[in-house]
Amino acid sequence: MLSRSICTSAIAAILLSANNASAFMPSNVPSRGSRVSTTRGSSLHMSAALIVQNKGGGHGELGYQLAKTLQTNSKITSITILQDDACNDSKEPFKSYSTDLPNVNIVKASLADESMTADSLQSILGEGTSFEYVWDNASKGPVGAGKAICDCAKSWNTKLFTYVSSAGMYKPNGVFPMPETTPVKETAGQHLFDMYAVDIGLPLVSFRPQYIYGPKSNKYDYIDWYFDRLCRELPLPIPGDGTQKVSLTNSEDVASLLASVLDNEEEAVKQRFFNCGTDKLYSYDEVAYMCAEAAGIAKDKVMIEHYDSDVFGKAKFPFRPTDFYVSPDMAKEKLGWKGPSHDLKEDLKWYYEGYVARGGPTREVSLEKDYEIVVASKTSFELGSIYDPYMPLNIDTSSVKTLKVE
Repeated sequence: MLSRSICTSAIAAILLSANNASAFMPSNVPSRGSRVSTTRGSSLHMSAALIVQNKGGGHGELGYQLAKTLQTNSKITSITILQDDACNDSKEPFKSYSTDLPNVNIVKASLADESMTADSLQSILGEGTSFEYVWDNASKGPVGAGKAICDCAKSWNTKLFTYVSSAGMYKPNGVFPMPETTPVKETAGQHLFDMYAVDIGLPLVSFRPQYIYGPKSNKYDYIDWYFDRLCRELPLPIPGDGTQKVSLTNSEDVASLLASVLDNEEEAVKQRFFNCGTDKLYSYDEVAYMCAEAAGIAKDKVMIEHYDSDVFGKAKFPFRPTDFYVSPDMAKEKLGWKGPSHDLKEDLKWYYEGYVARGGPTREVSLEKDYEIVVASKTSFELGSIYDPYMPLNIDTSSVKTLKVE
């Protein structure tokens, strides 16, 4: 009798344990996508995160880095990336999803589809699927997929809706670094998105990043501009006096900033708007000398040509002709963000190696505007220009007739 009683109790305990275990299984894991996400933790409260990721460009790496960051956050138990299907899966960071994010569910959708509705988006994600936390790194305005994401988040009763906006919509008023109260372009798509999210009652937190680089980036324009000229022993046409400051931020630091909303959700929603970037600022000229150092080029070999942007405009220079930078002071104060863990000067070492591996020193580069600033503006005609190897003088002889001498 004793042994039978023990066996019966043991079976009952196993069944009870199995029933209780079902409470730990997420009810909202997406049923579609190329991979199925897994959950972690032992809390009864499941918190699913959705990252809406664009097809690439300056923000192209953020979804990847954010997913890596959220994987280590105890608040998040499952992660789904809603990926724009226009991305190139053979390029970074998308080709690293399967190896680096094996427990993240990837769902593809046409995020450029302006006919997308909340119902069609819900169908793509899976009926009954919902997310407590949403990070939108794709929407450019409250239309199509952008509006659909907002409307879905509203129906899910999302706890936090974090939007990756842009500091590019600021209208500088002479105060630098530009605070969050800087006037914005009211017609900017990101501003209209902010307003729509607020109007429908979403717990919006909107970040305004600037220039981003990273180890798995798919946009290299900003820093490549410097190396393209340094590696060809050409002048660097920099507007003004070169003392203008720039905020170049590693994508991993941007991801940690975006994730910091989880550290103080109430303050995040209360403040709502946050500048997003490093507090380690450098001048345009300083970036030139740091790039030269990373490439093993002596400082006295760096040729900087300062020019008047009122005459030549922005030309091919990657940044604004004038000061245009932000600081993350508000995020540090309200969210407790500890600041960047990366420094541009150190990162330029691996960046330069990647530049060389991508064929940077030998690829074709557009230098017409450089020539106009450095050479053509100072002389009507010059033979033997330093730009000749890269801009050979092509003379059209198709209409030339043979001279007949009688």
